Amino acid sequence: MQLLNGLDKGGAYALIALGLTLVFGTLGVVNFAHGALFLLGAFCAVTFQKILTISKKILDPSITYFDAYIEQPYLEIWFGETGLAIIDYAVPLSIIVTIPTMLLIGLAMERGLIRHFYKRTHAEQILVTFGLAIVLQEVIRHFFGANPIPTPAPDIVSGSAAVGTWIGLGENFVYPWWRLIYLAVSTAIISSVFAFLHLTTFGMVVRAGMYDRQMVAFLGINVQRKFTIIFGLAAVVAGVAGAMYAPILPPDYHMGMDFLVISFVIVVVGGMGSLRGAVAAGFLLGILQSLASMTAVSSLLPGIDQIIIYLVAVIILLTRPRGLMGRKGVMED
Repeated sequence: MQLLNGLDKGGAYALIALGLTLVFGTLGVVNFAHGALFLLGAFCAVTFQKILTISKKILDPSITYFDAYIEQPYLEIWFGETGLAIIDYAVPLSIIVTIPTMLLIGLAMERGLIRHFYKRTHAEQILVTFGLAIVLQEVIRHFFGANPIPTPAPDIVSGSAAVGTWIGLGENFVYPWWRLIYLAVSTAIISSVFAFLHLTTFGMVVRAGMYDRQMVAFLGINVQRKFTIIFGLAAVVAGVAGAMYAPILPPDYHMGMDFLVISFVIVVVGGMGSLRGAVAAGFLLGILQSLASMTAVSSLLPGIDQIIIYLVAVIILLTRPRGLMGRKGVMED
């Protein structure tokens, strides 16, 4: 159970860390607003659900002795059971809206702000992107309030799967369906990003530019345009991760900052600029955090689940200053 908890949590960490590493590896920008993109993705799902559930007041037909009104969604009025099914599948359907929305937000962010800080110091990049993250989360709080907003998964996957019967551990070992789906989606997204970078001409140019941008530019390739697209891709990855995570953790305005801090530690542990390191460290630290939250462990070491990631980061960086898979020269100038 704790292993699966760690894997699905690690999937969220890995997706955010992957986007952070893509941006840093291609653009050389330490983007502290990346957690806000995860937040915006989650609220894309929230907004989509709210749009689908727009209702009108109608008379309650079950009460005849006085007028009583109930709220009925327009989709149910127009399409009946089909409308209710669309509402039920609001979260997975929101991906259709989340992908283009996050792509546009990512492109606008890169074109409007980030590109002006390419040649500035990492400290300045952190300050401006951190400020942007605070602005975005305050905008979310203004429109959606400060309280978490429940965003349920479809009814068909709202229960638990008998994982124990699949692997021979008995019927009592169960796990929520949606968390299993999230783990599968995370794995699929990570695999797709790596396939895109390694199996397409576009991806190969981007990887070459990550190692030697000047040489690629000498070949007559517009590297900057490709890197802008990569920033949009990183925004899409973070946004989809946030939208799919909404049923697991009800979105609130500061969830992006909560994930960002941990994910940035994961990027450093994995090695700045290393995509494989970011993914490996994301899953590793997610599992360790989950195992540390076990009752047997927390009773012996209270609060260990809150600091285990940072303890592991200190140990790894003391023994491997560049992280698990970091490249020589990254952030060493």
